[in-house]
Parts: sequence; structure tokens; C-alpha cells
Amino acid sequence: MTETGPADRPMIRLEELTKTFPGQQRPAVDALTLDIPEGEIVILVGPSGCGKTTTMKMINRIIEPTSGRILLDGEDVTHADPDQLRRRIGYVIQQIGLFPHMTIAENIATVPKLLGWDAQRVAARVDELLTTVRMDPAEYRGRYPKELSGGQRQRVGVARALSADPDVMLMDEPFGAIDPITRDRLQNEFLRLQAQVRKTIVFVTHDIDEAIKMGDRIAILREGSEVVQYDTPETILTHPANDFVRDFIGSGASLKRLNLSRVRDIELSHWPTVPEGTSPEEALRVLRSAPGSAVLVLDAQGRPRRWVGATDLQRADGRRLDQIGMHPEAIVEPHATLSDALNELITARYSVATVVDGNGVYQGVVDIDRITEAIRTMRSDDQRTARRGLDEASDAAGSRWS
Repeated sequence: MTETGPADRPMIRLEELTKTFPGQQRPAVDALTLDIPEGEIVILVGPSGCGKTTTMKMINRIIEPTSGRILLDGEDVTHADPDQLRRRIGYVIQQIGLFPHMTIAENIATVPKLLGWDAQRVAARVDELLTTVRMDPAEYRGRYPKELSGGQRQRVGVARALSADPDVMLMDEPFGAIDPITRDRLQNEFLRLQAQVRKTIVFVTHDIDEAIKMGDRIAILREGSEVVQYDTPETILTHPANDFVRDFIGSGASLKRLNLSRVRDIELSHWPTVPEGTSPEEALRVLRSAPGSAVLVLDAQGRPRRWVGATDLQRADGRRLDQIGMHPEAIVEPHATLSDALNELITARYSVATVVDGNGVYQGVVDIDRITEAIRTMRSDDQRTARRGLDEASDAAGSRWS
């Protein structure tokens, strides 16, 4: 177990937590002790059958422990009323679990109504949460789950889990049933949201890349929920505890570390831009005097509107800039990982990821040169760390023989 200090006080403490199912000789979870610090995302990851989902479900007593204790914010809730406990804990699952006969607003309002909130407070909370997960309340509150895409339903699932403003959230492979592009974007949306609300989150996944991207700390488990290593993603990547962890991480550690670096951590490249009121002739002059094969057209608020190339401008035929070219693609925000940016720019027509702030205002671009530079820096840092470790080992060996 990793000890926590005053600055990372455990919101959840599991003490010798054990679960043995009837008919099984070996426990599914065997005397697990783990501290989960307040305000952090802690990932439980490991091979199938290691007990990670069972562990998570014991925290809100969907599965009752055979023995051991569960402490929530210092309170022993091992034998508390399970219904009351679950109302204090948000819960998001892979299948989402929205009630199909209820509107989106009614789904989100489920727990606040159980807690006796008045109608005005409930309605305000529903609209606040829909706005938070970037769904227009006027457009979506009256819809039914079947009228939404998978990604939209997952956003509503997160909003419902946050409805009563719980201190703790449990997330069981919440993005596992969604296509890869939508999953990346939902992960980024959730990280943006977590930066605002700072909940204590236990997050179960089987995907080490998702664990590295999403977690403040990762607990790598093997059979019986034995904790093989519990540490930050960077430490797990650079200093795996043993062969089990190395095998679980797999190859390509440098590329995996792109999930640790954020767009906000690197210097952005610049790209020629013009206001949308610019004439095609002037835009063509800008393009010819600057690097790049297109100009990025910005609206009055500085938000990207169109990519316009030389051929588009030469064939404008009296049309405005916002009527030619192509809609911006590969849009990322500063909290996106470099891995996300790389995935976006690989498929983008102009081979760059366009960076915007939370209001959609253009900030710059990420190109392959910036990604390559970041990888090179990571490798150099790893080499320096390895050399320092060898020097320390050599010094230690020398002192033993002197």
C-alpha cells in the first residue's frame, strides 16, 4: 500500500477487504488494503478476473464484503445502510443504465428527488449539469435516451452521477463501449470536468493506455486484487516494480508517455490566419508570404471557421471565405494529451491539430515536429535517469568494498 500524507488525505480507505463468493475456494479479493486520496482519480487496472470490478462494487456495497472495512471520509461504512451510502456516491457504468421511459431531465434528477430536493432546485441542477457536459438544456432535457448517440448517453450518465454533488464517484469501464474517436473525446471532456469539480474517483479499466491517460495514480492488480504496484502513471512507466508490471504495460513506453503530456505543456506552432471578412485576394497574399499550404479563417471571436487553400482562393468566384475551403478538423483543447493530438493530426488534411481554449478561441497548432520533439525529450530524460541510477549503484558498490 502507498502511504498518504496530510496533503493527500485518503477519502476512501480499504482495510483488509476480502470477498469470497459461495462455491469458490480462493477469494476474489484477498485482504486488500488501499488508500484513495481525496480529489484524485485512482485507476484499478489488471487482467480479467483480478477482482478490480468486485473491489469497486464493494465500496458502495453493491457487493457485500466477506470481511474487512470500508472507510469513507474517516467514517466506517462497512455496515451502514447501503441505500443511504449509494446516494452519497456517484456511479457510472459501461452500459450507462439510463431509464428508457424517463426523459434526460428525469434521469439526471433521480437521486436529487430521492433526497427530497424541491422542484426548482432539481430543475436548476439538471440544467447546470447538462451545460457542464456540453449539452444544451433546451435541446436535450426533454429527450429520451433512445434519441441520443452513445456518446451523448454516456455524458448524461456522468451528469446523473454528479447530480447530488457527491464527494466520491465510481466508474466501471465508463467509456469501454464507445468507438475510439468518441472515447478519446469523452475522456478529455471528463478530465476537463474533473479539473473543475475535483471529485475522488475510483475508475476501473482493463486498458493500460486509458489508465495512464486518466489516472492520478494507478493500482495494477493481479489475481485476488493483489496490488503489484500503486503509483503515479509516470513512475509506473519509468520504474515498473517487476516483470508482471513490465509485461502488463507492454512495449512502446515512450509512446505511452504521450498520454502523460498535455498540449498545454508544449510550445505551440504558429499557422497563417485571417479574419473571415478578408477578401480571397488578400488571403492568398497572406498564404504566399507564410509557411503552410492553407490559411485558417477565424470568426470575429477568434474561433476557427474554415481551412482555405490556394486552389480554394483562386476559385473563390466572388464567394466569402466562410463559403469555401473545408470545415476545421482535428480540434483539441489544451488539456488534451499529446497522444490525442497525434491521433488527430495523423488523419487531418493539413497534418496539424488545431488548439482552441474552452471557448473555442484559436491558440495555435500542434504538428508532428512538436510531437517528435516531445518524444525526444522524454527519451533523453529516461537516459539521464538510467545513467544516474547506474552511477548511484556503482557508488554504493564502491562504498561496500572500500
